[in-house]
Amino acid sequence: MIQVKEFVDADNSYAENKANEFLMGLQEEQVVKVCYGSVVKSSRDGAEHQRSTILIVYKTNEKL
Repeated sequence: MIQVKEFVDADNSYAENKANEFLMGLQEEQVVKVCYGSVVKSSRDGAEHQRSTILIVYKTNEKL
């Protein structure tokens, strides 16, 4: 079965560290794709905050 694991944080290094930890537990042939996205959002007070997301698409042996 194909699954997706999402790592989100305002600090991209947190998402990166957690994604790398997750990837270390997978076999290379299980990884289908790794996607990264980042967006900067402005709050009402004018401050800007970066929100980063890493998606890992991977194969499992689970059957539905």
